[in-house]
Amino acid sequence: MVISTRTKFTDQLNEVEEYIKRFGEKTVADIRAAGLAAQGDKGAAEGVMDGRKVEDRLRSAIENTCLDIMLLQQPLIGVDLRFVSGAFRMVSDLSHIDSMTRDAVFLTEEIPAKASKKIEAEITQMSEGAANMVQKAVDAFCASDVEAAQQVMEADAAVNQLYVTVEEKLVSLIRDGKSSAQYLPELLMVAKYFERMGDLAKRIAAWAIFRVTGEHTVAEKESQRQAPSAE
Repeated sequence: MVISTRTKFTDQLNEVEEYIKRFGEKTVADIRAAGLAAQGDKGAAEGVMDGRKVEDRLRSAIENTCLDIMLLQQPLIGVDLRFVSGAFRMVSDLSHIDSMTRDAVFLTEEIPAKASKKIEAEITQMSEGAANMVQKAVDAFCASDVEAAQQVMEADAAVNQLYVTVEEKLVSLIRDGKSSAQYLPELLMVAKYFERMGDLAKRIAAWAIFRVTGEHTVAEKESQRQAPSAE
């Protein structure tokens, strides 16, 4: 009976990990699609906007399995407790990222392609950078790889710098009288969404470190920053 219970427990942990990987893959694909949508790719935009049901199913599957583990496997201790706790937290972060991809796509639909061209290179780099960070952070969590998680956290600086570049470029265009200010807020917000995706990838990496070491100071600090509303 003990062996059977432990086998079920192990199977449930593996199931959560598999769901997390699938959720991560979906999120990464959506970030890249949002980057393409910012360049006028209507097909990519439609794919992102239609992905809500998949996100809901994956989130529910992870949360429900984690709840089953917590109810049936008491007391949870050590690395198992940190895995379940971290999984709960990071699935929320992945959902925030998915919401931001949809928000970014919604904004790009309001911006003429000609205006978007002004920051196309930076947005491409930001979306790819954020996507890579999310993929590596999820992989680090599932593999209990602290070194890889730390590399993700370090990579956030490059995405942040790209946002600064976008901000400076748009302000400069306005000052030089080379562009209308009409779409400036929207363009800045699109860039900000990708910058925040990088921040959330960094937070997922912090949960990967927490899973291994039990140190949660960094994760708690990152959690204090609020993601933009998905409403």
